[in-house]
Amino acid sequence: MQSVLEEGIRAWLATAGYALLAILVAIALYKVLVFLLVRFCKPASATRMFFNAAAPAIWMTLCLAAVNGVLHSAPADLYLLAPIQQLITLLLVASLTWAAVCCTSALGEVIVKLNPALEGHWKKARKVETQTRFLVRGLNVVIVLVGTGVALMTFDSVRQVGTSLLASAGVGGVILGFAARPVLSNLLAGMQIALTQPFRIDDVLYVEDQWTWVEEVTATYVVLRVWDLRRLVVPLQWFIENPFQNWSRNSADLIGSALVWLDYGIPIEPLREEFARLLRDSSDWDKSTESVQVVEGGEKAMQIRFLMSASDSSKLWNLRCEIREGIIVFVQTHYPEYLPRHRAQMLEAN
Repeated sequence: MQSVLEEGIRAWLATAGYALLAILVAIALYKVLVFLLVRFCKPASATRMFFNAAAPAIWMTLCLAAVNGVLHSAPADLYLLAPIQQLITLLLVASLTWAAVCCTSALGEVIVKLNPALEGHWKKARKVETQTRFLVRGLNVVIVLVGTGVALMTFDSVRQVGTSLLASAGVGGVILGFAARPVLSNLLAGMQIALTQPFRIDDVLYVEDQWTWVEEVTATYVVLRVWDLRRLVVPLQWFIENPFQNWSRNSADLIGSALVWLDYGIPIEPLREEFARLLRDSSDWDKSTESVQVVEGGEKAMQIRFLMSASDSSKLWNLRCEIREGIIVFVQTHYPEYLPRHRAQMLEAN
């Protein structure tokens, strides 16, 4: 009995020694690979970006592959060999999945980097970036699912119940479909948004009475940055089922208005002249739209609309506030008697 135990220990020590040697060889191979990439590839090259993203996963994969090879060549009668092989195989599948996800993410970064948002080409760059983010995240989900399936198939019990699972696939598929409906609907909505492009990263959206920018796009939801720096997280399916405003769909240029209520007696022409002066003194005006119109007449006052334009939503908001304030100051200074007021008719008592 003692001799059998000693032989088993010696066999394991030999196997462990070979495994350690294989790990050292794998590390040496990894170092050589790093040296060659640093020596012959530029830091900003696509190859370096791929390697930098997947370097930890590649290192772990090489080591696990080396150990896995040693264990498969070890004597079959080693004690606990089968469960250790199972564990190493699972870790190898996980590391390969990790490496594939890292490489896919790096591919998205390379595509985005090759399409910078240069002046005059920002629309195309944002379109490519949005589509790339959607597709990369969807592909990563598929890679993780495939990796999980391969890991489960390494268990004999899972393979043995495969026939029964296929037999009940109809019922199971219906149940799984209902259970995963929110996730699947968002994934499909993400694919639809990536192809049809109703919005892109950095687009200005008006969603749920909130003025927002598209900050981040994931496989299932969109992160919108509100004007006051809050974040609004919206499922992708919401954009398919609900209307929303895109203020930069084809161009960031916008037209806005400042509405002011004034008395009927105020002359309009001085207001037009002051409005024109305020616009020309403002750096936010894009010199495109300029209009003064009386748009409504009520019982006590009339509403005057000062129409203007700017190159983006932020400048337009500042311009509207600036013009509204300037017009009010002008009226207070030159025509204070024409500010809105309540009129009353006094009747003499008999």
